[in-house]
Amino acid sequence: MEYLRTPDECFDALPDFPYQANYLNVDDCDGGQLRVHYLDEGPSDGDIVLLMHGEPSWCYLYRKMIPVLVGAGLRVIAPDLPGFGRSDKPSKRSDYTYQRHVNWMQSALDQLDINNITLVCQDWGGLIGLRLLAENSDRFVRAVAANTMLPTGDHDPGQAFLDWRKFSQEVPEFPVGGIISGATTTDLSPEVVAAYDAPFPDESYKEGARQFPTLVPVTPDDPASEANRAAWGVLTQWNKPFLTAFSDSDPITKGGDAVMQKLIPGCQGQQHTTIVNGGHFLQEDQGEKLAEVVAAFVAANPLT
Repeated sequence: MEYLRTPDECFDALPDFPYQANYLNVDDCDGGQLRVHYLDEGPSDGDIVLLMHGEPSWCYLYRKMIPVLVGAGLRVIAPDLPGFGRSDKPSKRSDYTYQRHVNWMQSALDQLDINNITLVCQDWGGLIGLRLLAENSDRFVRAVAANTMLPTGDHDPGQAFLDWRKFSQEVPEFPVGGIISGATTTDLSPEVVAAYDAPFPDESYKEGARQFPTLVPVTPDDPASEANRAAWGVLTQWNKPFLTAFSDSDPITKGGDAVMQKLIPGCQGQQHTTIVNGGHFLQEDQGEKLAEVVAAFVAANPLT
């Protein structure tokens, strides 16, 4: 598999991002390897929080949350999906499939050899992260879902998503930083917008960002539908603590929290919250607040 690797200098002087880069290699499913970037912050013996980002962001999205979580004594691991951030970017859109991303993150999970994980997922971080949880249920002990879902294609995805998907395929230049900025309730500085653009020096680096909206299952016969239904089979039996922390201003995932609270047994008795003044990328708008919610959730549900 051919891939692009964003030059390191593109990530120089990112605002409020003093974190050390870590790397591992995963099988690219085509006879080669891809380099995957991840952050690993906090005490090595702390409860592990796995922060999964979505489309078209990268682990920079979690920079406001990491200090709060580490301050609570937690170990934070935040990978960049292949195609995003500092991870390698396969150069053809056909290289990107839902299953391959699950496989790549499964390999990362295996290599990191981590257990007793609290999953925190948003956007595609949930589409991939909830699959990982369902397929490695013994490794995960808690989950926090924030503005995400695990679609099977059996339900209408909603006009807001369909409009987004249409835009993503038709816009001549894919404006990554502008997309992030447009899906927040706060005004992002030019420096922060540039940090979201940093992984993509030109359009050739954006094949994954372009492809991801088309990979969301919107029909019952989608290639990912069966595996996602199987994952729901696990989630509807999941009795470990599961928290929803959706924002109040996201048209894409609105109502998904109610579905999870109804279907996932582990949601019962949890202090579900609505993050006020947060857009789709609530980590940008209310990152510190979301981190406080996650830290309190971990503390309230200790390992037994």
